[in-house]
Amino acid sequence: DPDRKTEVVLLACGSFNPITNMHLRLFELAKDYFHETGKYKVIKGIISPVGDAYKKKGLISANHRVTMAKLATKNSDWVEVDDWESCQSEWLETLKVLRYHHQKLLSPDVTNSLPDAVPLTKLGRKRKQEPNRHHPIKKKNQSPDVKSVPQVKLLCGSDMLESFGIPNLWKLEDITEIVEKHGLVCISRAGNNVQKFIYESDILWRHKNNIHLVEEWITNDISSTKIRRALRRGQSIRYLVPDVVRAYIEKNNLYSPESEDRNAGVVLAPLQKHASDSKNQQALN
Repeated sequence: DPDRKTEVVLLACGSFNPITNMHLRLFELAKDYFHETGKYKVIKGIISPVGDAYKKKGLISANHRVTMAKLATKNSDWVEVDDWESCQSEWLETLKVLRYHHQKLLSPDVTNSLPDAVPLTKLGRKRKQEPNRHHPIKKKNQSPDVKSVPQVKLLCGSDMLESFGIPNLWKLEDITEIVEKHGLVCISRAGNNVQKFIYESDILWRHKNNIHLVEEWITNDISSTKIRRALRRGQSIRYLVPDVVRAYIEKNNLYSPESEDRNAGVVLAPLQKHASDSKNQQALN
């Protein structure tokens, strides 16, 4: 049935240090894009701030970053904040966060720690062994115009896509699984050369049908880095972040030259992890 729409959940991972109007615009742009295709229905947006273990320079505590994101989305009827990733004691690969949210959609009860909840791994395995088991059940309960399980797609700016090219920042197999099994929605400024980047990568090119490029014609150059710089200099950030976020930052005096020096000289968690992984690989070879 061509009228059936695929449900989409948009997941944005990142520092949100602090969240800005640009972050919120990404969701709106992506939603408009998907609805204009006529093939998709965006049912939810999820903001998942990274945990403190990411060790990025100038990263303030997850508690504050999550609170600001919640304040920023308080009036949204479809974008919400999820603190699962930020509560983990170790840094998590983006792919694991995608998998978690995908799993949560498949079986919402599994993530609540009910005594009878099946562990995630077991559930996945069962599905693989009995591939046909779930299909007949699904068709019955389906609403007429929506295809079964929602797809969780990773929402990002062009900078995140281009970070795939940074050595040791991403695992190749993670990038592959993200674009193959889930999909990317990349918001890029008109004239930005994201297409060229995709063209130059064999993996991205192979899965380019699963990479949705959304052109941002009303350009928006706000970045968290620039916001923090303005705050350190005592300059106004009004109209660049939601007012509630600005008030929260002022009240808690969040960004300063001292906060910007946090984690200075510390290697980013993924670089630490993947560099040691590749050392292990070399030892194995």
